[in-house]
Amino acid sequence: MIDETETIDEFLARHSADVERAVREAAAAEILPRFRRLAAHEIDQKSGPHDLVTDADRLAEQRLTEVLGALLPGSVVVGEEAVHADPAVYEAIQGDAPVWIIDPVDGTRQFVQGDDGFCSMVALALRGVVHGAWIYAPALDRFATAVRGQGAFLDGERLFAGPPAPGRDLVVATSHPDYTTDAQRHALRTLWSDGLAPRHCGSAGLEYLAVARGELDATGFSWEAAWDHAAGLLLVEEAGGAHLTRDGEPFRITGGNALPFTAARDAPTTRRVAELLRTAA
Repeated sequence: MIDETETIDEFLARHSADVERAVREAAAAEILPRFRRLAAHEIDQKSGPHDLVTDADRLAEQRLTEVLGALLPGSVVVGEEAVHADPAVYEAIQGDAPVWIIDPVDGTRQFVQGDDGFCSMVALALRGVVHGAWIYAPALDRFATAVRGQGAFLDGERLFAGPPAPGRDLVVATSHPDYTTDAQRHALRTLWSDGLAPRHCGSAGLEYLAVARGELDATGFSWEAAWDHAAGLLLVEEAGGAHLTRDGEPFRITGGNALPFTAARDAPTTRRVAELLRTAA
């Protein structure tokens, strides 16, 4: 466990590559062999027809839980599928132990449809602060990483989001209506305004990567499950971007956020989108 003898940054300096290897190996063993080969019995619904889980999700998370827990003794794991089975698992994010936050297949709907727009996400956090992020798109073989204070990288190349090009509409990826409440849909409709070009989002992890690469200007998300956001938000931050909730505060992985919230490629764009979300009565 992280203590006075080793900081979390020192742990990451020694083991970030080991985490990347674990994510790649989980994808190679449990996800890619099932891509475009899923049988009907390997797919289940959770809360409804738009909330799917597959054997690839479950088995990849189990594998990552074992490997990452052993890599950092005393750490805990909060995985999407473990929380679905036991919601009390989520409370570990509030604790004092280092926590691995895992989304084994982000974009399960795309994965089930045979679309390559899905990814695996892992974040390492301590007392509500994300220190490390790993996002892997196995069907595309693209791997993004970030360590707090040390930058964001895609396949070893440094990422700089930069400001949007002047004079064009801002492209904003927003939550699909299936995942929003009436109040959240009302707030997100403020983004359908002059100077913005909203569209519904795909995999949250790949949308965050697009922001960090400067290919997408901003997001507008209506849910706060940490596995969907922790890794991507650090990637965006380390690429020069920022994030704000409707009340003008940075997003907190520990919860209690004013939703919807935005992450964008630079601070002015972040403020602009957050102010629009705030105008919804």
